[in-house]
Amino acid sequence: MSQTRGRYDFCIGLVLAMSSSIFIGGSFILKKKGLLRLARKGSMRAGQGGHAYLKEWLWWAGLLSMGAGEVANFAAYAFAPATLVTPLGALSVLVSAILSSFFLNEKLNLHGKIGCLLSILGSTVMVIHAPQEEEVETLDEMSHKLGDPGFVVFATLVVIVSLILICVVGPRHGQTNILVYITICSVIGALSVSCVKGLGIAIKELFAGKPVLKHPLSWILLLSLTVCVSTQINYLNRALDIFNTSIVTPIYYVIFTTSVLTCSAILFKEWQHMAADDIIGTFSGFLTIIVGIFLLHAFKDVNFTLANLPLSLRKDDRTANGTLLSTYDGFNDDEESSACLGEMQSTESLSARRNGSLSAF
Repeated sequence: MSQTRGRYDFCIGLVLAMSSSIFIGGSFILKKKGLLRLARKGSMRAGQGGHAYLKEWLWWAGLLSMGAGEVANFAAYAFAPATLVTPLGALSVLVSAILSSFFLNEKLNLHGKIGCLLSILGSTVMVIHAPQEEEVETLDEMSHKLGDPGFVVFATLVVIVSLILICVVGPRHGQTNILVYITICSVIGALSVSCVKGLGIAIKELFAGKPVLKHPLSWILLLSLTVCVSTQINYLNRALDIFNTSIVTPIYYVIFTTSVLTCSAILFKEWQHMAADDIIGTFSGFLTIIVGIFLLHAFKDVNFTLANLPLSLRKDDRTANGTLLSTYDGFNDDEESSACLGEMQSTESLSARRNGSLSAF
């Protein structure tokens, strides 16, 4: 009976996590559209500390979509382990990348499409080999876990690093370095997931008729979650306003997933009960995701599609067969390459200004 119940909870958590990724992936697009509309109106940018986006209905639609995704995500954590739910966030990368190509003119080249595919495959491998967390069914057990010295040290380091990034690094480098604002969102997100897990347990106990509202941990978790989510929304808005959406989303996923897996391993001691093949599978899946994210990020400015592949193969064949180009042909190729390069740079410049990007990657 308990095994059937566990399988049922697993399926519910899986469906909720997938629907959460769809809502969250779409929310990035809606928010970005709203921020771009404000930029065209001349309003003060969110990346510069402005809050004009609060009057933009598209931004609110994105926020509601993200809220729906977070609610589904919240429920997923109540039914399934964090190490199952969190890797499925890679689906939001795919959703965001596809929608960006349609609605924001942020075209994905062949490398980007392969990167999305690798991210999905890596997430699947991580789900298959996901470590099993220790059973925590009551708030008293959760309170004991949160008081563990290892988790206290981890949480303290997260708070210190976040404050340094917010107060010192952010004002100096946040406008030019994409990692600053995204790191703030990601490391704080690890704490928010712990709060969500605890509140999920509290809600289950509440439905079971236990006096959850009298337990101080419930209110501490709720207050902590409010602070964490508010901070995440603020700095994620800044990152989206300044940098390209197709870059913000995957980098945020990688750093956020790393933070959550680390936090979950410390809090629930998951890795102590894993077999060697599951450990290797988990790391392999995560490394596959990182490779996919690298392809999305590193080659985003390379204009390479399937239509270019036959031409590249023909050039390789000519080189392999020892065929030498004439001076005239070589000159023409160089001239055409220069023209194409100039056209690409001009297009990228216009795209960068249109998307509010202040730095090149």
